[in-house]
Amino acid sequence: MTKYVHLLTKIHIHPILWMIIGLSVITAQFKPLLFLFLIVFIHEMGHAICAVFYKWRIKQIMLLPFGGVAEMDEHGNRPLKEEVIVILAGPVQHFFIQALLTIAWQFHVLSTEDYQLFSTYNWTLFFFNLIPIFPLDGGKILFVIISYLKPFSEAQRITLLVSISCLIVYITAFLIFAPNQLNVWIIATFLIYSLYTEFKQKDYTMIRFLLERYYGKKESVHQLKPIIVNEDESIFKVLLKFQRGCKHPILIEKEGVKITQLDENELLHAFFSEKRTNATVGELIYSY
Repeated sequence: MTKYVHLLTKIHIHPILWMIIGLSVITAQFKPLLFLFLIVFIHEMGHAICAVFYKWRIKQIMLLPFGGVAEMDEHGNRPLKEEVIVILAGPVQHFFIQALLTIAWQFHVLSTEDYQLFSTYNWTLFFFNLIPIFPLDGGKILFVIISYLKPFSEAQRITLLVSISCLIVYITAFLIFAPNQLNVWIIATFLIYSLYTEFKQKDYTMIRFLLERYYGKKESVHQLKPIIVNEDESIFKVLLKFQRGCKHPILIEKEGVKITQLDENELLHAFFSEKRTNATVGELIYSY
């Protein structure tokens, strides 16, 4: 229980949100902001509580003027099943919120006007959050699905391309229909910055995935998937073909003929422990 209570110390409110809270009090718009705040808080705590259950490392839970972000170290380096459950733990909260709203309304705790406003905010945030733009939950779900089907590095690339495409559609739509909505541009700015940061860190994320695969907790293996390579391919290029949930025997060929086979751990050991970052897989044949 203590570890869940400790989550409260991870919560941080963005300075701009404090300013908006002050303005909402002055302009008598505190109730709508309170509704949004409660929805976002419950959503992010859903992620966080589930992550703590799986012993993930949570850096902070940041509440923003337009939403929230539960920042964790386990992006892409935990079993697929865990990651799916942690991601979905946020959106699922909206159904519980709606159930509580309905009960409160039926027992006259909430007025019809407040019930309708609260419900609108609840479902708007629910559906917006499922748009496939990273780091929204929709973008994270997209990444998990693609990384189950494709190598990790390729899943990164496809997720970024889809996210950028959807963001362009989002911005274009609001340029046409709601160009003067300040909150829309705040959200767009946040998403642009997040995608830019993710793009800059994609190599770091890939290395962390490989490090976790070598040193860390071993995720469950769903299938044995051989990787066929030429002997003059670099070790790192082969590592870029690694896929989540798969165990990779490395089949080494020379002029189209198989000459030997290595275990994936032999490549990881050579790359990380022996620092043979520029070596080819052919050079490992004589080492092992």
